Formats: sequence, structure tokens, C-alpha cells
Amino acid sequence: MLDEPRIRKEKLDRLIALGVNPYPSDSHRDATCAEAHEFFGEWMKQRVTKTLAGRLLTIRVHGGVIFADLVDQSGKMQVALKEGDLSEESFTMFRDLIDPGDIVEMSGIVFLTKRGEKTLEVSSWRILTKALLPLPEKWHGLQDVEQRFRKRYLDLIMNEDVRTRLILRSRMITAMRTFLDARGYLEVETPTLQPVYGGGFAKPFKTHHNALDVDFYLRISDEMYLKRLIVGGCEGVYEITKVFRNEGVDHDHNPEFTMFEAQIAYQDYRFGMDIFEEIFEHLAQTVLGRTTVQHGDATVELKRPWKRMRMVEAIIEVGGLDVSEWKALEDAKSDLRERLSDKKARELDRMHSLGEVIAFAFEELVEEKLIQPTIIYDYPLEVSPLAKRCADPRFTERFEAFALGSEIGNNYSELNDPIDLEQRFIEEKKKEEAGFDEAHQTDYDYLEAIKHGMPPVCGIAIGVDRMAMLFTGAQNIKEVIAFPTLRPEHRENES
Repeated sequence: MLDEPRIRKEKLDRLIALGVNPYPSDSHRDATCAEAHEFFGEWMKQRVTKTLAGRLLTIRVHGGVIFADLVDQSGKMQVALKEGDLSEESFTMFRDLIDPGDIVEMSGIVFLTKRGEKTLEVSSWRILTKALLPLPEKWHGLQDVEQRFRKRYLDLIMNEDVRTRLILRSRMITAMRTFLDARGYLEVETPTLQPVYGGGFAKPFKTHHNALDVDFYLRISDEMYLKRLIVGGCEGVYEITKVFRNEGVDHDHNPEFTMFEAQIAYQDYRFGMDIFEEIFEHLAQTVLGRTTVQHGDATVELKRPWKRMRMVEAIIEVGGLDVSEWKALEDAKSDLRERLSDKKARELDRMHSLGEVIAFAFEELVEEKLIQPTIIYDYPLEVSPLAKRCADPRFTERFEAFALGSEIGNNYSELNDPIDLEQRFIEEKKKEEAGFDEAHQTDYDYLEAIKHGMPPVCGIAIGVDRMAMLFTGAQNIKEVIAFPTLRPEHRENES
């Protein structure tokens, strides 16, 4: 087996001995591969010389002609180096000292090969970076999934679908900002380190600040700080930011993920439902040019209006369980337990209210069946500590949106009654003392803030990674995160 790193190092030394700088600091590129395809006819007619730059993926030697595939962020272009068009030194240097993976700059005119392939006929070239390690020979994203995520840089080089997904994700976030800015909402920044974590049910990551000698938490949400800005007179604020939850990892959960959150004054959750749908429809049209996305056999339609159901209605209609008849907690648990596996049924033991059992019934019997975009609203009070009560005080003005069996956003009319909120915090504290370690924490500073008066507010939140999964057809959240969280890799030569 060839010692590829050693051979490449020898080629590097030979380039240096020939007086070639294998790592220059500049490039003279004046066109991309995508532009070479777009303007090919015009450039070929005018015989204009253009300079491309990128990484060589493959090199194929056919006697006096060398063909190679040059790749940049925009796409791929075939290049051809002909022995008679280059000096003997230049041709030989490329043939003997350049490898797949090297980054080069190539100038020339475009032409069509006999097979009709658009190609750059190289008249001069220059090395920009000599790669000392080889590219994978067969890197199709199916051989070793974990290595794809660990070495995302190689995955990006070799897998066009990965590049496309990450580019689409970036454009999606840009379109979201444009949509919100056009409506006069203000993009803000809130603390990542928080003395009290809040805004969701989740375990936090904890850290210690040495200078202050106090513990802080990486935020599980930015909601509580956005609402402080509403109290301060900002009437529409949003943030697209990283949040952190110390929880399990699966196909749609990553401990570090991107959250969009907005707080809009003088609106309620009905407004939130409308703007939530508008955001998804607008982004689909802007980024994809259509409102449908394909996931396996499922065609998901993002065009408004989406189906809307109260949670209790959804459990009856989709889950086939009439929870409206539940009156006593133990009867509800007994009724639901019959529908669950033994492992899931044991989770009922830690629930102490009908509201918790109703929400659990929805999660287990309904959620995964919601393939088309669906809004579920009017959540039980016990699982919605920061949402306003409905006319029926057992429920709150909260909604979540679902697609492909996963939640894509959590939203509600924000509770601005400080007396009610204080009581909710007391109830959450009781849940924590009873062993529910994801209970909402008591944020006294926030409670003091809203005692100064907070107007009616609609809060909306969207999981950006899950939205990217929806738009790109990805089946795993790691596919849409450039660097997903992984267990550190053990290296034998490390202590």
C-alpha cells in the first residue's frame, strides 16, 4: 500500500526545490465554475480567457492530454491540459507533482469536447495549496456516517448534496431576516450565559464564572430576555441564535441548535399562527421557488392555510382516544396506559395532573402522524407555564406547529399577569421538588420586570435546524448542521 502522505510531502519538497511557492497568499480568479457554465456560449464565441480556481477532485491522464475536475463552491468544471499548449516544464510539473485534493488556479478559453462536455482549455496554471493528505476514494455519505459528520470538511468536498443543504440553510436564514425586517421588527442579541435558565422545559449546561465566583447556565431559550425588551418599549424583536439543552441526541435533536424567537407586542396567538404560516410559505417561495417539498414518498405542502386543531380534538380525531371524558387523574392514566408500551407507561407515574397526561397522550398517539403542516393549539395549563389562559382556564393560548411527525415551533400569547405568573412559578417549583428536573425555574428578575407592565404579546419560536430539514428533505438533524455534536474521538497517540 502506497504511503500517500510521504509521497505528497516529497512532491511538496520538489515543488519548493523548483522555486515554486506551494502556498501563495493570493489568487487571480475572475470567474466561478457556475459562471463558466452560464456564460459558456458567449465566452466560447469571443474566445475570452478566464481564470478559475478551486480544488481538483479527479485527474485523468490520456497520453498528451490531462483532464481534471475543478470544483469551487458554485459547482464543477472540467479542465484540460494539452501537452502542446503548455511548456514542457509546466505540463510535466502538473503531471508529476499535482494530486487530487490540491487547490489550483487555471486560466484558458472554454471549448466543447467531442463528447460535448464543457471544458476549460488551460493555457497557464498555478498551484495555490498543496494538499498533504489524500481525499477519500469512495466518499458517498453511506460508508461511514459518523466519519462524515466528524470530518465535515471532507463531506463538503466530496458530497454535493451536503454543500447544497448548507447553502440553502444560509439563504433560508437570510430570507427570514428580510421578511422580519420588512415588517419593522428589530433584530437583537441576548445573553448566552444566564444566571437563571428559562423559556422551556429542558436540562441546562452549567458552567462557573471564576471572576464573579458564580454559576451560570448556557441558555435553553432567549425568550425571557426578549420579553424584557418588550417591557422596555420595543414592540417587535427577534433573534436567531444558538441555544443549548443537555438532553439526548437523535434524528431530530442536537444539544446545540439554532432557534428563531420573536416577541411581538399588541398581538395574540391567533396572529402568531398567521405569521408562522406566512414565514414558512415565504421562505419556501424565496429559497425553493415553490411551496412543496419532497420527503421520501411524502409531498409536503407549505402553502397557507395549514390545518389547525385544538389539542383535545387532535387526540380524539387522530389518536382515537376521547380525552374529553377524562375527569379523574387515575382514570386518565389507566385509560392511556392501555395504549402505551410498558416503558412509556412508566412515565405516567411521575405525572400529577390531567393536563400532563393529556399532553403526553398527544405526544405518544398523535405527533408522529402529523405529516402535513399542522397547528395544534390550546395546550393544558400544566405544561404551559408562560402562556395566557384560554376562556376555559384548564387550557392556554399556546400552539405548536408540526410537520413530518416533528415539532417545528412553539408559540403562545405571553402571560403578562405577574400575580398569575408568580403562582405558576410556585407550581413549577413543586414539580421540581417532586422530581421533574426539567421544571421551569423561578426568574424573580423577570417577574419584577413585568410588574412594571408588559403589553399583550405574541411569542413565536421556530427550530431553524428542523425547518432546514423540512426544506432540504434531510432525515437527520446532523445533515443540516455543519458541525453536529459528537462524542470526542479517541486517538491512540493522545494521552
